Amino acid sequence: MRQLVIVERVCLIGHIVSMVFGLVGILIVIPNAELIVSLSEVGQSAMQSSISGSMAGGGVVYMILGAVGVFLYAYRTLGLGRALGFLIPSLSISLTSELLGTSTGFPFGHYSYLSGLGYKISGLVPFTIPLSWFYVGLVSYVLARAGLAVDKKPSLFRHVGAIGLGALLLTSWDFVLDPAMSQTSLPFWYWHQPGAFFGMPYQNFAGWMGTGSLFMTVAAVLWSKNPVKLDHYQLNVPLLVYLGNFGFATVMSLAAGFPIPVLLGVALGVAPAVLLWSKGSSAPATVNIEAATKEVAVANVKVAFK
Repeated sequence: MRQLVIVERVCLIGHIVSMVFGLVGILIVIPNAELIVSLSEVGQSAMQSSISGSMAGGGVVYMILGAVGVFLYAYRTLGLGRALGFLIPSLSISLTSELLGTSTGFPFGHYSYLSGLGYKISGLVPFTIPLSWFYVGLVSYVLARAGLAVDKKPSLFRHVGAIGLGALLLTSWDFVLDPAMSQTSLPFWYWHQPGAFFGMPYQNFAGWMGTGSLFMTVAAVLWSKNPVKLDHYQLNVPLLVYLGNFGFATVMSLAAGFPIPVLLGVALGVAPAVLLWSKGSSAPATVNIEAATKEVAVANVKVAFK
């Protein structure tokens, strides 16, 4: 288990580092590529390496590392069954939605992916896109489920609330990411008919909420037999992964001149995520303290009888 934790942490650290390299390359190096010719040979090599790193970190590498790191986290804390119970629905349902979207315009609107995100499935959707749905979706749902104490006080209302909040956190990330990634100096996708929300159609958000809610509902059903028990410190990884990806999207969006999507994302994504983390991380600690108190009391009684 210790080796698994090490691999998980290496992947998640690499995930964050890759995003940083991506930001440096996409926002600084590529827009100023003409400066490379004025540098020394060593400087040119370093800048070219940064460009290569930006393409990998901004696309394929950071998504793969994020998916692997989050899956290992889920396997370690939730168990293999629950990890696969989220991985398989999220990958299959998100890929189906993306293939429909890129071929028919439903449910997100008419758009197409460009290069930079890896091999395209059926020539339409990069294989890394479903991976991003998985790892951001899982951390969003885990935060929502823990914050609403679904497994401590299960009810239909709490289950539906966790699915709705999880899908909202996931969609709020897209509020910030989509305008920048489709309109940066090196875009990764484009809209055939730009919408009213900073180039995005409002239909896109409905598609994100619907897709996220669908695979989170499937996961909730698959997880229903056994409650999810996370210690307070085990919620730190979901929060850090969510904030790290939101930070990447924020820098991209601000650099592209889109502060309003960032503010909207903070209000509907970051603030609820932190609140859910706070509620979820404090509840288990109380339970543990009470359990420990009972154990001490029982032990004292046994000693007294002796």
